[in-house]
Amino acid sequence: MNYFSFYKDGKVLYCLFFSAVLLSFSSSFAGNSSHYFSSIFQQHQLHGTITDGTAPLPGVTIVVKGRASATAVTDYTGQYLINVTPSDTLIVSFIGFKTLKVPVSGRSKIDITLQYDTTTLREVKINAGYYSVKESERTGSIARITSKDIETQPVTNVLAAMQGRMAGVEITQNTGLPGSGFEIQIRGQNSLRFNGNSPLYIIDGVPYSSQSIGSNMTSGNMPAENSPLNSINPGDIIAIEVLKDADATAIYGSRGANGVVLISTKKGKQGKTSFSTTYSYGFGQVAHFMDVLKTPDYLAMRREAFANDGYTEYPDYAYDVNGTWDQNRNTDWQKELIGGVATYSNLQSSLTGGNERTNFLLSGNYSRETTVFLGSFDYVKAGGHLSLNHESQDSRFKISFSAIYTSQLNSLPAIDITSTALLLAPNAPELYDGSGNLNWEDNTFDNPVAALEGKIKGQTNDLVANALVTYDLGAGFTAKGSFGYTFLTQKQLNLRPSTALNPAYGAGSESSIVFTNSLGRNSWIIEPQLNWNHKFGKLSLDALAGTTFQQQKGNRQVNYAIGFANNSLMENPASASRNLVLSSDENLYKYEAFYARLNFNWESRYLLNVTGRRDGSSRFGPGNQFANFGAVGAAWVFSQENLIKDFLPVLSFGKLRASYGTTGNDQIGDYQYLDTYSVAAAKYQGVSGLQPSRLFNPDFGWETNKKLEVALETGFFNDRIFLTVAWFQNRSSNQLVGIPLPGTTGFSTMQANLDAVVQNRGLELTLRTINIKNGEFSWITSFNITSNKNRLISFPGLDESTFKNQYVIGHSLNITKVFHYTGLDPATGTYQFLDVDGDGSVNFGDDQKTIKDLSPKYYGGLQNQLRYKNIELNFLFQFAKQENYNPNSYSPMPGTMANQPSAVLSRWQNPGDTGPYQAFSDNDASRTFAYYQFSSSDAAISDASYIRLKNISLTYQLPQSLTKKFNCKIGLQGQNVFTITKYKGIDPEFKYTGYLPPLRVFTTTIQLTF
Repeated sequence: MNYFSFYKDGKVLYCLFFSAVLLSFSSSFAGNSSHYFSSIFQQHQLHGTITDGTAPLPGVTIVVKGRASATAVTDYTGQYLINVTPSDTLIVSFIGFKTLKVPVSGRSKIDITLQYDTTTLREVKINAGYYSVKESERTGSIARITSKDIETQPVTNVLAAMQGRMAGVEITQNTGLPGSGFEIQIRGQNSLRFNGNSPLYIIDGVPYSSQSIGSNMTSGNMPAENSPLNSINPGDIIAIEVLKDADATAIYGSRGANGVVLISTKKGKQGKTSFSTTYSYGFGQVAHFMDVLKTPDYLAMRREAFANDGYTEYPDYAYDVNGTWDQNRNTDWQKELIGGVATYSNLQSSLTGGNERTNFLLSGNYSRETTVFLGSFDYVKAGGHLSLNHESQDSRFKISFSAIYTSQLNSLPAIDITSTALLLAPNAPELYDGSGNLNWEDNTFDNPVAALEGKIKGQTNDLVANALVTYDLGAGFTAKGSFGYTFLTQKQLNLRPSTALNPAYGAGSESSIVFTNSLGRNSWIIEPQLNWNHKFGKLSLDALAGTTFQQQKGNRQVNYAIGFANNSLMENPASASRNLVLSSDENLYKYEAFYARLNFNWESRYLLNVTGRRDGSSRFGPGNQFANFGAVGAAWVFSQENLIKDFLPVLSFGKLRASYGTTGNDQIGDYQYLDTYSVAAAKYQGVSGLQPSRLFNPDFGWETNKKLEVALETGFFNDRIFLTVAWFQNRSSNQLVGIPLPGTTGFSTMQANLDAVVQNRGLELTLRTINIKNGEFSWITSFNITSNKNRLISFPGLDESTFKNQYVIGHSLNITKVFHYTGLDPATGTYQFLDVDGDGSVNFGDDQKTIKDLSPKYYGGLQNQLRYKNIELNFLFQFAKQENYNPNSYSPMPGTMANQPSAVLSRWQNPGDTGPYQAFSDNDASRTFAYYQFSSSDAAISDASYIRLKNISLTYQLPQSLTKKFNCKIGLQGQNVFTITKYKGIDPEFKYTGYLPPLRVFTTTIQLTF
């Protein structure tokens, strides 16, 4: 098959596009200039006040019809001033009110009263990917946030802006380091594979790969690699829509199995050219420190541990209690090592303007974040965004182009020392000696700061570009062509200099090591599309058909280098005495599809939506490369029925909708079905050979996800109360996993489809209330809550497979099997556990049968938006009901040379004591074994439910009477402000113990618009 070549055909396309834009600018100017010069000498100033009948309305937009450059906005007193001609007509618009057309008729003062329009929100166009639909007429489940929600949050990743704001969307941040990744699940975990649950990301119509761009060799000990979505600047986004059910996602076929995240960037606006710049600066800190032992209690614990173990003299290695270290010294290592202040700075500027035919937007951004660790670490991001839109004089031809380019530079610690900050003895020595050098205290102290000598340095460059051409063919037909291109490169270094080692080892720069990850990835996509809509009396018919051609190429090389003449040369691989290629691979992914949609709309009352897609993927073998997916969605707007109108006058809107369909999944990586070979590490006569790395499986096919949903949407009292309740069930089958093989085959597993079924069944509730709304004050509340039950429905041969200790039929995929803790033996002071198999002993594996589900029982958010004149206050509470690992899971045994939570002071000391902690010990065999079991028992998992003030924002718009020719807005934002919880760990939401949690961040912002 011949594919479109970006490098050849694409250049011609873009050259034609830019030529068209330049011509459109000249023709538009010529067409408007005569009108401008003929009317300017007749202009006069018009003023007045705009109210809702009782109070003034600030922020109302007034535009002269046919002359978009003539625009005004009312101030906080509702007054406006605009230049007009006697024959002009004003178009007055404000969100939540009906748009009004007012003839000037030669007047110099016009007072205007606007009427509330409660149907405004229902008439908002929702982006559904290949088409848009009115909120009131959608048959699928689509959640949405806009730039108004995003701009109040001091975040650098678009996923952070979505946390707590969307029902059915669970997002967790991996670390508190800048540039860290996020985990997202839309309506639960569908695949047995951890990396098979990512949604599809679409940025301005271009699919964006969610595959990690880091490498295990260069990511240090971080729990997750960098998120590719860091490349998208939140300030460039106008809206994010999340498609959840089959009706909304089936048109994306196999790519929509785990939901679809549609990201739309800002476009130009018609009107006079305006320049806007926003600067933010703030700081971040660890929000909560654990309560740990101070030196007196810590030393008492250590002495008691040795006494319990029968020691009469302290061992040589017990530097903390044998007099080697100062026993009067007390250091709060959490404040010392992770108690620093991270700074946040962000600058964003944009230029926008145009007329009714052509508009543009050009923006740039720069941000820099540091860390709370000691040392010089930062994460810098800079980028630009271009958007051009044009339509012909008759509005039949339209073309738009958008491009986002981002460059990221990071210099971050290779090792997260948060666990050291929690466990280091409080009387451990100083970090630095009198000369400012790292202190090793005569080789008795492993200085934690030495690990920060190692760095992860990286540079990532990313481009996302898209051109959309639309032409109205007449007779209801519209042709579209979408052309997208993405390009990403990354070079990441994991620098491990010899200075991170104790000088006593005698290691110099010849021992310094560098791991290098070089990545390149590019893709193109072409999507021709034909749309037809027609109205037959009361029936409106909308048909859509299109095709997709996509190709993605990638390459990665991981190198190892050791031995440098000087540590300053470590970033130059040529200076290493030895270089080794650890891995080198290239991959090619091809995808094509045909999709169609047919929508029936009877008087906006009865709605039927049918979608289908046939997908082809190069990730499957011959005979399995193509699969069909589709869905049916239906809705009944029962509030349109006369009977409902008569008997339920308080009901302003009511809709019952349902959908069912199938989507697929091919998130398995490339070449998984093939017989593949890799280069052998050993050489024969100096030549590297090949060795088999994967077995061929011709039957390797698609995962299938069947989705069912029923939902009720109701609005009361002119939509001042709007409630949506949705029940859903997703069943994913034909799981793509590694099937265990006998060792005699030479392979432990073979990629195959497993006849296992995973189900997610849940309930979502979204409530929006307009509590108060008038010209001076408004208060809007939004609430969402999701309850999802994830279950493994079936798994043939589970007890004989390698997954037998990981999964249990009838339970969630996110479970862990642990010992059941039965209490403390009051006679010996040792932990006791249930002997499940009754063999007289408690053993790992055989007796770990207690199941703990770490999935949240429910989660959600509560948002309030309050406005008084020019002041706005927004705050969001995020909450979850869940269990999580507590400090018992990762703290060493109390009594060893490690600090402990203060709770361990409630321990067994004498026969009859109940603890709850067992007797202190340094190395007693029975107590050590019991503690290992304790840390793997249900005592290591506890309630981690929380309510968190996730975000708060206070902004003030300066009065236009003060600023005159420009607008000025100042604000204060906070993220992760405070948390209400009974959890005893460092953060209840955080999934990775021993790593830096998300920080509490406060920023100040000033925005100027000219």
